[in-house]
Amino acid sequence: MPSAAKTATDALFAIAEEQQGYFTAKQATHAGYRIGSQAHHAKAGNWVRVERGIYRLAHFPQSSEEQLVIYSLWSRNRAGNPEGVYSHQTALSIHGLSDVNPAKLHMTVPTAFRRRAAPPKILVLHRSSLSKNDVEHRHGFAVTRPLRTVADLTRSESVARDIIEQALNEGRRGGLITEREIVEMEGKGQLPRWFGELLDVTHA
Repeated sequence: MPSAAKTATDALFAIAEEQQGYFTAKQATHAGYRIGSQAHHAKAGNWVRVERGIYRLAHFPQSSEEQLVIYSLWSRNRAGNPEGVYSHQTALSIHGLSDVNPAKLHMTVPTAFRRRAAPPKILVLHRSSLSKNDVEHRHGFAVTRPLRTVADLTRSESVARDIIEQALNEGRRGGLITEREIVEMEGKGQLPRWFGELLDVTHA
């Protein structure tokens, strides 16, 4: 049925286009492809298997953010929705707020997040509840907003304080972190006590 195949192809392309060319087997099924047809399409050269259950349209250009999209899709729940949000050192790098270049990808997932298989070795998972205001959506993945990122790193003490100072300075100078956001987060008690000292240092 050529018309049905064309409809499935178009539907899958629309999904993949929003995710830089990547998609899951479940998304392909929802688009109209038969369950279990992944191997056929991979062998035919239509799809490229990049991870278990995750594919890329073969003719879609590879992205420089490939890993970010792939592991965002890895974090999907049973409904097929990604739950992971890049955070900590990885978010700092995404926002370009420091010279940190982490070897692993740091991702925050809900406290109830569960997967049967062990997480890929490249991932470092942090469990926390994020509000909508904490998250910024990019093309195919999500990342914590700059101030939330700095606050997470401050709490975890996983990077040197001078790196946090650099990130806070760069964020404020570039308008990525505003005084209003700082006041709101302080009011919610989401910033550690010594963060005030840091603000005084970077504001000087």
